Amino acid sequence: MSDIQFNSRLSDEIKVSPEAVEQLIAITENEDDVNGVRIFVSGGGCGGMSYGMTLVEQPGKYDCVLENKGLNLYVDAVALGFLEGVEIDYKTEGVNKSFVFKNVFAKSGGSGTCGACGGAAGGGCA
Repeated sequence: MSDIQFNSRLSDEIKVSPEAVEQLIAITENEDDVNGVRIFVSGGGCGGMSYGMTLVEQPGKYDCVLENKGLNLYVDAVALGFLEGVEIDYKTEGVNKSFVFKNVFAKSGGSGTCGACGGAAGGGCA
């Protein structure tokens, strides 16, 4: 996975594969009034953090902006703390195509298991 040069410190914290950049550009070019893609973090607890992306018209007031080849990626300051070390890739396996967030526990040192019950993340605690 190669590094892509962005206009902020995000290039040290978030890596985006060339395949993912290509797919995101294709998606944003086909949408009216879309200025870029927001990378977000939500959740917590036994299921762990959820990572995702959504199309946006404009950046928010506290967003860091990553730009490359006409693609704008926006990450707010809070989410940035949870995204350090993350790699975003695009995978094709048969008919399945998806964006994949890799190394999501890099900053937190998480293990993918529940700290309270020891169960697998996403399984919930009793």
